[in-house]
Amino acid sequence: MAGILKSFLFPPDFYADDVRDIALICISRYGEREWKTIVLTNEIHGHLGIYSTLGAKMGLRALELLEESGMGDQPVSVLSFAGSQPPVSCFNDGLQVSTGASLGHGRIRIADDPVKRPSAQFCCGDKCFTLSLKTEYAAQIGRDIEQGVALYGHTEPYWQYVRELALKYWKAWDRREIFLVSAVK
Repeated sequence: MAGILKSFLFPPDFYADDVRDIALICISRYGEREWKTIVLTNEIHGHLGIYSTLGAKMGLRALELLEESGMGDQPVSVLSFAGSQPPVSCFNDGLQVSTGASLGHGRIRIADDPVKRPSAQFCCGDKCFTLSLKTEYAAQIGRDIEQGVALYGHTEPYWQYVRELALKYWKAWDRREIFLVSAVK
């Protein structure tokens, strides 16, 4: 059963100015499904964030891969490697919204792995695979965040900077290109 909205294209003045500025580009590049998912994710998350946005993109990519394999109508289980401490754990909010594998459904778990990273294992029926943010994208985030901390510390301008990065990555990074897919053994 699908969600409750037929469409998610609200009048432009419903969105914050910076989000409205990228709306048409993001919708034309990545589709209304990604737009809706990222908007909902970040509303639930409480702010527009880098990792929450990437988690939404990853979950959508996982669903696309499952649909291509003919398993698109079955429930998905997720094992996240993002941990439970921000900022990387913010990734989990995007995974939940995009896949429906929520805490309430009991279909998302956090791996007990000492290395926290934007990566998750997706299982549906007997099909399992792992998606991980490619090294070059993770490195870019690291450099950008380092620069933000150096410039602003953890002040209000820093959080505006993070928002700007999230918007930049949302607009520029295609979910079909930024993740590495690997088989689960």
